[in-house]
Parts: sequence; C-alpha cells; structure tokens
Amino acid sequence: MLANVQKKQLFVASCLALLVTSLSFGIRAGILGRLGVQFELNTQQLGTIAATAFWGFPLAIVIGGMVVDAIGMKKLLVAAFVFHLIGIVLTIFATGYWSLFISTLLIGIANGTVEAACNPLVATIYSDNKTTKLNHFHLWFPGGIVIGTLLVFFLDKVGIGWQVQVGLMVIPTVIYGYLFSKLDFPVTERVASGVSSAEMYKSLLNPLFLLFIILMFGTAITELFTGQWIDVLLKNVTDNAILLLTLETGVMVIGRAFAGPVVHKFSPLGVLLISSILAAAGLYLLGHTSGNMLFAGAILFGMGVCYFWPTMLGFVSENLPKTGAVGMNLMGAAGMFAVSVYMIFMGGYYDKLIDSHMENGLEEAKKAAGPEIINVTLIIPIVLIVAFATLFLFMKSKKSAPAA
Repeated sequence: MLANVQKKQLFVASCLALLVTSLSFGIRAGILGRLGVQFELNTQQLGTIAATAFWGFPLAIVIGGMVVDAIGMKKLLVAAFVFHLIGIVLTIFATGYWSLFISTLLIGIANGTVEAACNPLVATIYSDNKTTKLNHFHLWFPGGIVIGTLLVFFLDKVGIGWQVQVGLMVIPTVIYGYLFSKLDFPVTERVASGVSSAEMYKSLLNPLFLLFIILMFGTAITELFTGQWIDVLLKNVTDNAILLLTLETGVMVIGRAFAGPVVHKFSPLGVLLISSILAAAGLYLLGHTSGNMLFAGAILFGMGVCYFWPTMLGFVSENLPKTGAVGMNLMGAAGMFAVSVYMIFMGGYYDKLIDSHMENGLEEAKKAAGPEIINVTLIIPIVLIVAFATLFLFMKSKKSAPAA
C-alpha cells in the first residue's frame, strides 16, 4: 500500500540518483576541452562523445518506460546504479576516443534509467501535486551541475586532475544504490489506477501528446545543448565561461525550489510561455555581448530554462494521465534524442565556422564561431514563444467557452 511506502526516503534517494546524472553533465562540460587536448580530438569528435550521453538516455528511458510497470521501479534503479558505476570507472581509465565513447554511453544509459524510474515514482508518491514535486525533484539536475562545475573550477585551481573529478561521482552513486536496495516501492500510478496497457498506448496518439513531444525537442535543445557547450562556445569570449554555466544552473536551482507558487499563479502553460521569452532574451545576450553582460545573459537564460523540463513532464502527467510512465519517459527520450542530434550537427557546423574565420587566427576564429552557434540556437525559443502563446490562448478559450 502507498501509505506504507517511505515517501521521504524514496524522494531523497531519487534526488541523489538525479544528482549523479547532473554531476556527469556538469563535470563533463568542465573537462570537455581538456579531453580534446589530451586525446587529440577535434570539435566534431568531442560533440559526438558529449552526444553519446544523450543517445544512451533516450534508449534507456524508452525501454525503461515500457518495462517499469512490469518489473517495478526498484529493479530499474538497481540497473541504473550498475551502469553508473561501470561508466564512471571506465571514464577514469579512458585512453582515447572509443573508450570515452563507450563510457559516456554507459553513463547516458544510467541517466536515462534513473529518469525512467524516478519520474513515475515521484508522480506516484505525490499524485496530488505532480508538477510542483517534479520541479523539486528536477532542481537536483541544475543543482548537480552547479556542484560539478564548481568542483571542476576549484580542483583545477589546485592542480587536481580530471580523473579524480570524475571519480568523485562514485560517492553519491554508492549512496543512492544502497538506499534504493533497502526501500520498498509502490506500483506505478497507472497500474494502481487500473488503466490497461492498451489504453495507455492508445492515449499516446492523442494530438496534444504528439504536439508536446515536438515541443519537447525545442525546450530540451534550448536548455541542455547550451548548458553542455557553453564552456566550449564562450571560452574565447570570457575567461570564466564555466562560471556562466554555474550561474545559470544556480538560478535554475532557486527557481525550481519555488516552483509551487509560480506554477499555481501562472498555470503550467503560462510558465512555459514566460520561460520561452526569458530563454530567448538570455540567449540573445549570450550571443551578442561580452564582459559582465554575459553574466546577465546567463541569469536570464537560467530563469528561462528553469521550468522547461519538469513542467513539460508535469503538464503531460496531469492533463494526459493515461499515458502513464511510458508517456513521461517518451517525453524525456524525445528531448534527449533531439539534443544528441543537434549536438552532433552543431559540432560539425562549429568546425566549419572556425575554418571560415581562420584568416584572423585560431583564437579569433573560435571567438567568432561560438556566439554564432548561440545565435542559431536562439531561433528555437523564438519558435517556442509562438507555439506556447498559441496553445495558451487556445486552452484558455476552450475553458472559458460555455458548455453545450
């Protein structure tokens, strides 16, 4: 029975598991450039390695979403622990492109498995307050990136290598693995409510769900591509590019912590519309300014992308509950898959931009190419503004229409 489940302990363990996921993003963002130098990798190869985590994620989250109702959330999370541990160890002992590729893929699979189990777990144990609690859960994603980037920054200052930085992820990994092994789990909300598998899969064809899958492409790329590549794109524009990511994600942590009153005041669609406007404004500043204005851009951008991921999941879970765990996990998979494709494409495009500016020297070429990539990405939240504004007005008119 749900009443007997240790809700708080399950939530804490879920947050620790997501912390490992986000630490992998934050630390990888901080050491990506050094991996390229040490292993003589070009930007496209680095883009492929970084994207590999985003391939493993949708692979795991789709498969996990399909089997979580049958095998239970606990077994999925034990599998996530194993994949995390192996991936971290292999990263520490990487010797080149392929070892980094495989280890990053395993970590991506672990990250996707965590979300495949923890998103429906949080929605189940807090079924009366899904969007707010999913925001509270997902604050540990930017929270871990803040911790990860600060670890990279300060450990670099004292000369501690990237292998040790990656190895620190073992600590929360072992803790969450131990906690989940000791706790009891409820069945998923879909199973508890008696919705059949046939009903669940049929509900995935709902036009609103299909629209949100497409919108998830844009929200995920806006947030995750920019965050993962900000150090590479702007390191020749500012000496503190990695701190831009720290600042952006710090804003996200604060925003998600106060998600409850924000979501209740503006509604999920209102939040998504405002978020798109702020994200576009932040990207504009990041792509068109330098110096201290970059930090203003990072703050605006952090405010914008803060609510994207959990509010997208919360909207689907609240408005399309029959989609169940598969629906939530397909949303996550769609977002990560879109990021992986975009990241590979932009890695190659970045190299081409550098070549086109080489008459000014390599450093100046990189200085010009980074903001150009950001300006191309700016198109995405502009499209999202139009989409969410249209959807917001449509849903509002539908609610206010008199009953027939």
